[in-house]
Amino acid sequence: MAARIIFHLDMNSFYASVEQAHNPSLKGKPIAVAGNVKERRGIIVTSSYEARAKGIYTTMNVGEAKRKCPELLLLPPDFPKYRAASAAIFSILRSYTDLVEPVSIDEGYLDVTERSKSQHPLQLAEEIQERILHELDLPCSIGIAPNKFLAKTASNMKKPLGITILRIRELPELLWPQEVVTMHGVGEKTAKKLNGLQIFTIGDLAQADERLLIRNLGKNGARLIKRANGIDSRPVDPNAIFDTKSVGNSTTLPRDETEYYILKETFEKLSRSVAERLKVKYLAGTTVTIQIRNFDWQNASRSKTLRNAVSQADEIFEIAWKLFTENWDETPVRLIGITVSNVVDQSELTQQLSLFNFEQHIKDEPILELVDNIEKKFGKGAIKRGVRVKSKSYASKTSFSKDFLEDHTN
Repeated sequence: MAARIIFHLDMNSFYASVEQAHNPSLKGKPIAVAGNVKERRGIIVTSSYEARAKGIYTTMNVGEAKRKCPELLLLPPDFPKYRAASAAIFSILRSYTDLVEPVSIDEGYLDVTERSKSQHPLQLAEEIQERILHELDLPCSIGIAPNKFLAKTASNMKKPLGITILRIRELPELLWPQEVVTMHGVGEKTAKKLNGLQIFTIGDLAQADERLLIRNLGKNGARLIKRANGIDSRPVDPNAIFDTKSVGNSTTLPRDETEYYILKETFEKLSRSVAERLKVKYLAGTTVTIQIRNFDWQNASRSKTLRNAVSQADEIFEIAWKLFTENWDETPVRLIGITVSNVVDQSELTQQLSLFNFEQHIKDEPILELVDNIEKKFGKGAIKRGVRVKSKSYASKTSFSKDFLEDHTN
């Protein structure tokens, strides 16, 4: 593949920065956006750099944050405002190239290879950063590299308002000495597995035995070795954003919960929320997964893969609740999450005939016979299946929702 020039743009303290842009009196002050400022479920979603300097970090609960920083200003999230800011950011990016791939509400990749033939990449990055700051009053960092992995790594090297160029030849000096857990794509669980294989730094990973990693981590092991060596052939794909793989929702409970009826009500509520999101996107999935975090912040998950895809709240609840009750040891629960994955568009579903759904197929027979008669009279294709248009919805209220992706369909 010919040499490419990829930017990764990452907005700095995005939600807090949007709030400060809308209300300049908040600038220079420690502020944080939290889910619910009155209950323990009020977890910090993001905080300003002034707040971070005082020890405030994402996922810290509101009570602890206020104890650590009494002068901290807490704000409720305003997702329509953040989505509008995100749309404006990506509009600026698309004025430079069509090869823009949003990754989340506040970050994305650009392939500026062609544009860089007429404008130096560093000058281009400075211009983009300045425009977003001047026009929207929002700071960002930009990583410049020959591929997506290195561009993402570079954008994290200097914040706020940083621009960093990362070349493959610089990896032994800049990247390899770092602990493997700091590498993009390596979580804590994977890092522990790697440490168990005597792989402690990114350099160790880059020089590891590929067969050993495949044996212990599967295909991801080979992928991680390539990343550590700066190899990443993924293109910047503007359409990748619409490839939804899962739909889910989670909630942190007001207290460490053991009450059976409250846990059941929470599962019912989450099932309805997930079903609503599936409905909005006109999706259904064959795997239901639950995530449980206990009072000691230990995470566990259980999943079930089905013959037929599900999308209805009662179906999701029945499976999720059974997974929970069959595995719960009555340890107090702090967080519950439900996800439906392996999703497909409902119009593409083909159910397998079984003892449980054959009656529905029998009900469809008169309709099929009618269609057959019409086509005999008017010709094949006289009746076509209608296309259901996916609707936009602001039903998702959580900061971790990817519903903002709907804004990129225009």
